[in-house]
Amino acid sequence: MRLISKSTIQEVNNRLNAISIVEDYVRLEKKSGRWWGRCPFHGGGQEKTPSFKVDPDLKMYHCFGCGKGGSIIGFIMEMDKLTYPEAIRTLAKKIGIEIVYEDGGAGEDEFDNTKKEELFELYRRTTVTFQHFLKEKPEGQNAYKYLIDRSISEQMIERFKLGFSPSDRNFLYHFLKQKGYSEDFLDKSGLFSARYKASPMFSGRLMFPITDRQSRVAAFGGRALPGVLQSDGKEPPKYINSPETDIYKKGQTLYALDLALPEIRQTKTVYIAEGYMDVIALHQAGVTNAVAPLGTAFTDEQASLLHRWAERVIIVFDTDEAGQKAAYKAILTCRKNGIISSIAQLQEGLKRETGSETAEFKDPAEILQKFSPQILKKIMDCTINDFEYLIFRGKSQFKSAGSAKNRAVEFLFPYLDALNSEIERGDCTAIIADAFGVERDAVQKDYSRWKKGTRQEIFEKQINVSSGPFTGRGPVRMNAELFLLTVVSVNMKLYPDFRAALEIKEIDDPDAKELFIALEECFVHDESDIDSLLSRITNEPLKNFIASRGSSAEFSGGPGREPRRLMEDGITEIRKKRLRKRLTEISAEMRISERYSDDDSEYINELLAEKKYIDSQMRELDSLMRRPEEG
Repeated sequence: MRLISKSTIQEVNNRLNAISIVEDYVRLEKKSGRWWGRCPFHGGGQEKTPSFKVDPDLKMYHCFGCGKGGSIIGFIMEMDKLTYPEAIRTLAKKIGIEIVYEDGGAGEDEFDNTKKEELFELYRRTTVTFQHFLKEKPEGQNAYKYLIDRSISEQMIERFKLGFSPSDRNFLYHFLKQKGYSEDFLDKSGLFSARYKASPMFSGRLMFPITDRQSRVAAFGGRALPGVLQSDGKEPPKYINSPETDIYKKGQTLYALDLALPEIRQTKTVYIAEGYMDVIALHQAGVTNAVAPLGTAFTDEQASLLHRWAERVIIVFDTDEAGQKAAYKAILTCRKNGIISSIAQLQEGLKRETGSETAEFKDPAEILQKFSPQILKKIMDCTINDFEYLIFRGKSQFKSAGSAKNRAVEFLFPYLDALNSEIERGDCTAIIADAFGVERDAVQKDYSRWKKGTRQEIFEKQINVSSGPFTGRGPVRMNAELFLLTVVSVNMKLYPDFRAALEIKEIDDPDAKELFIALEECFVHDESDIDSLLSRITNEPLKNFIASRGSSAEFSGGPGREPRRLMEDGITEIRKKRLRKRLTEISAEMRISERYSDDDSEYINELLAEKKYIDSQMRELDSLMRRPEEG
């Protein structure tokens, strides 16, 4: 791969405006000569007191809350999850700098990039033409009326660049030829039929431009208008989407992502709807972090893309059977890619907000049309987490006895398989057993048999994950567990007391677990020096972490904070964490029991008793953390 020249990088650094660049992501205010904002990293942009500072002279940023900081190029890399060359190219284009490479060339793929720019310009012009037909031409009046009848506002029509493709199948080709486009270029543009070169992909349809993250139109979706038939008297396909081109890959693109990104960055949450009209309805209701897949199921590529900015996905699919099946697949896709998901309960929310038991509307677009943006926005707060939803689905789809119960439990096995944590998988297995009234061991054995029976399918799914080959656990990240194990590693004389107080099963972090195992091996072989410990660590990033950070005073204590006290407080904090997790599980189990069981008062009383006991343990641990310093 050709390297961007140092002179280009230097020019980008010299000419970039730090405030202008950062304000694309964070609202900044100037106070006492400095620029401040709410941190987009640790506070989700919701801090009460801004702790995020940008220095326009040094072209650096720093957050006093979470400690993140660095250059503006690093900020772009972090926010958009770009490589260094990608960030340089992005900034260069924004500033208007031509990229020059080390060998003196004007571009790595100059021909391809020029072709793509020409395609984007073609789609921009076509979008403007379709907008003109929708709003200014008589034949676009029916499409415009359809939007108004669906309660779509003028603001949304403009925001989403909606249009109408003329019914005259000869118009677009001749119009673009007059603008100077060659036949060969138009043939490969994706706007015309592969078999009949001058015949447009879209005619007489309501048009939805599909944009990339830079808000450039890259494709179209076209909806047939109600009551309009084909020349053969048959109903046309409801939706037609552009074919893939050099600038459009539907499995890697999400409708309205460019419009949704600011809110996704702020909230770390994204709503996924089924189609164009649903997304527009949600945006009109103020749910501006809504997107949609494009004519396909929600893909691994799309989930991986969203995971750059979002930690949680709320699935807003139709309430019909097809929509629920799609939701099931979307849940698995989210979990496989490490994203927490919930399901919007449209019917439950509608009943709650309207008081009507008979209101039956299957998607956000219908709810907007029949009620109001305010009602739709409130309904979006009515959600259920993915696991509870699937338990409900399993219970409703299958009877609760005999082989049907087995099928209901098996219905949840793909979800277990999609989880990335063995601990979480074990917790969910226990909840499944309790929810269906079966033994936990039986669920585990059936799951193991199911997994063996689908091993080839699982393998195929794994090798098709878009995130690429597995390259290790990634960078070592500090957390309470790793801090504790590092304290013990630096002060190995503490390990005998540590191992007597804590078991390895109580540790979740994989790096901390590896340290625990290495310490145990040193203990068994009567070794107490740091070199022996490092030699037993196989993970190079972890080894480097211990070697570089282990000498820091933060792990050897300070005045009134001796290593033993650090260890004891760390053990207490981990125990509190596990107790808090169990309290969360108890709350979930109580909700499940109340929702699905006819007579569960005895079981709920048992849970309440356990909760009371855990609360007392938490108070005891809190008192230990607050005790006066000794010595």
